Amino acid sequence: MIKRASEHEHDVSSALFGGSGDVIFDRIIETPAELMGKGRVFSVTTLPAGSELGWHVHNGDCEFYHILSGSAEYNDNGTITTLNAGDTSFTPSGEGHSIKNVSDAPCVFIALVLYC
Repeated sequence: MIKRASEHEHDVSSALFGGSGDVIFDRIIETPAELMGKGRVFSVTTLPAGSELGWHVHNGDCEFYHILSGSAEYNDNGTITTLNAGDTSFTPSGEGHSIKNVSDAPCVFIALVLYC
């Protein structure tokens, strides 16, 4: 299977999980069926300056973020740190996280949610 860039779904969510601003999703895989029942999200996600994907807890799934460009403040189950381009985070089932772009440049990352 090959999906061309023009075939990827693009959508914007505001105040996601109570966060501020917009979160832009370019969906690499659009449906859980395309992930063969192993997960539900695989996207390139952009946080414009000042935007945040709010605190949420994963139950029955886990999530990876891989930062492609920019940087962001990351809440790793209550521990605040900075993620930069090339960094990867993992949130297992039963734990929570949030990510906020506190810089002037967009933060772009891959988000992958798998069933755990």
